[in-house]
Amino acid sequence: MTMLSRVANRIYWMARYLERAENTARLINVNTHLLLDLPKRVRLGWEPILDITSRRDYFYDLYEEADERSVIRFMVSDTRNPDSILSSLNLARENTRTIRDIIPREAWEQVNSLHLNTKSNARSVMTQRHRYDYLRSVILGVQTISGMLAGTMTHDEGYDFLRMGRNLERADMTTRIIDVRSASLLPDMPEDLTPFENLQWVSVLKSLTAYQMYRREMRQRIRRADVLKFLLQQENFPRSFYHALCQVDDCLNNLPRNEKVLQILTKLQKKLLQAKLQEFDQQKLHDFIDALQLGVIKINDSISKNYF
Repeated sequence: MTMLSRVANRIYWMARYLERAENTARLINVNTHLLLDLPKRVRLGWEPILDITSRRDYFYDLYEEADERSVIRFMVSDTRNPDSILSSLNLARENTRTIRDIIPREAWEQVNSLHLNTKSNARSVMTQRHRYDYLRSVILGVQTISGMLAGTMTHDEGYDFLRMGRNLERADMTTRIIDVRSASLLPDMPEDLTPFENLQWVSVLKSLTAYQMYRREMRQRIRRADVLKFLLQQENFPRSFYHALCQVDDCLNNLPRNEKVLQILTKLQKKLLQAKLQEFDQQKLHDFIDALQLGVIKINDSISKNYF
């Protein structure tokens, strides 16, 4: 391997932080619309967003109540939260700055511009009137950077680390959204609210930009088992857990000293594909998701130990 470990580490985490910022923007946007669609007597609120990012306890160290304004401020502009959009973009920018000689100049300029614009316009996200445009600008900004890097960066070892970072972050977020949303949305609904049950799965799909592709693939009403299979085991959808693992596998096969990482990855892929998701109740699904998340952590740790 000819690339310096420091450079590989920076590229890997640049990709993870950019993906994290985009995912967080999608979560907030989808939750805003979901709350408008639900009946008023269904009190869902904003705490599930904190649970997805595992920041509930830290949030309550800083804020008294998980109301809309507080959670959005915490998740968008509060730099005390290391997973806020601004924190993620700041860390992405710092990683990008140190590798400006490795990536195309236009990509660095786009990362810097996205960070500055997101920071200067952060207040607009507090009102529903301007929230969509603000979050949309974050999502499109990250996608522009990803497309720019795909089209102009040499597809060598550095690009493999970029792809691994992006896909591991994506796999992690997919499992987090499924775990929290499937457990917290519309629990124990009375019969007259069952028509709203599929909203939880629509929100899961939309949070992962999967709604349209799911409908194209399944061509039937939204069902829990089908959504789980699509988001976890579908090979061709870019944001499915299995697809993300396959992308990491492809990258690792281009790198030296890959035996230990590939062993962990292959074991996780086998566990995933053997699962009979349609038979899982909520507790079994939760335990299975925990195992997948632990697998992602092991892959990340093995990559870090081996290459960084």
